[in-house]
Amino acid sequence: MGRGKSQIVPGCHKALDDMKYEIAAELGLPVHQGSEDYWGHVAARDAGAVGGQITRRLIQAAEQMLHGGQA
Repeated sequence: MGRGKSQIVPGCHKALDDMKYEIAAELGLPVHQGSEDYWGHVAARDAGAVGGQITRRLIQAAEQMLHGGQA
């Protein structure tokens, strides 16, 4: 990892990568895991939508943890 990008949770990269491709599939984007992270054929708007969904899900998970798993 580069400077300033230390992982707080070891091994989180794999989980986030899996989430990224799961969301891309849900949005119908033509990418597949193992494509060596080349998304040059995907519009910036679509790639941003994937990032937005990742953020939304991470915030929801954190809120659920703070509320003791209650919805």
